[in-house]
Amino acid sequence: MKEAGAPRFFADPGQINDGVIRITGPDVIHISRVLRLGRGSLLTVLDGRGKSYEAVIRDLDRDEVVCEIIKQLLTTPACPVKVTLVQGIPKGDKMDLIIQKGTELGVSRVIPLICRRCVVKLEDDRINRKQERWQRIALEAAKQCRRPDVPEISAPAPLDKVLAGLPENCTALIPWEEENNVSLKDILYKNNTCGEIYIFIGPEGGFTPEEVELARASGIRPVTLGPRILRTETAGIAVLTMVLCRWGDLGGKIND
Repeated sequence: MKEAGAPRFFADPGQINDGVIRITGPDVIHISRVLRLGRGSLLTVLDGRGKSYEAVIRDLDRDEVVCEIIKQLLTTPACPVKVTLVQGIPKGDKMDLIIQKGTELGVSRVIPLICRRCVVKLEDDRINRKQERWQRIALEAAKQCRRPDVPEISAPAPLDKVLAGLPENCTALIPWEEENNVSLKDILYKNNTCGEIYIFIGPEGGFTPEEVELARASGIRPVTLGPRILRTETAGIAVLTMVLCRWGDLGGKIND
C-alpha cells in the first residue's frame, strides 16, 4: 500500500525499537475507536525527525497500539534551510495560529519570546502547559500538511537568554518599524545561499528601542518590511514565507 493511502501517525523515536513501534497517548483512541482499525491494519508511522515506516498493527489495547515495521519508506526531505521563529508572545490564541501556519510553511523551531511589551504574563505552571499545548498544535499541523518532521516548540524565554544561545554564523533578522535603510528584500536577494536563520518578531506593542539595540549588539540585523505596519501574527508568517520561498523549499527552487 502506498504511503498516501495509510493513516499517518507520529511516534517518539524512543518508541521505535527492534522493528516494533509502540503508539501511545490520544492516538490510541483515534486508531481504535475513531478509525476502528484492528490487527492487520496498515499505518504510516513517522518519528518526527524525518523517518517514516509502513507498519502493520500487531496488537492493541486501551493504552497502546503495537505495530510491526514492514519497511522504511522514502520520505520527502525536511526543509533544506533551518529557520527558527523567535515570536513575541501575543494575546489570546494568536500564538496557536502562528505555530499552526508556521508548521505548514516549514519552520524548524519556534521560540516564544518574553518581551518588555508582552501583555501576557506566564507563571511557571502556565508556561509548561502552554508549551505542551503549542507542541501538540505543531504535531497536528505536521500531520495535516504531511510533513515528515515536527518543529520544536521551545519553552518561553526572555530576549537575553535567546541572544546568548544564538549559534555562530547564523543569519538573524529583526523586522522593525524604525529601520529605514535595510529591507528584507535587500537581505534575501543579495545573498544566494544561507544556512541557519533566526527571525525575531515583536509582540503587539513591538520591540522597545533598547531591545532592538541589544539585538543589534548581538549581530542581529534590523530590517524594514515596507511602508505598512503588520500585526504580530501577520509579520512572522509573512517573513517566514518570504525566507522559505527564497532559501527553502516553499514554492520550489528559485533561479538566481
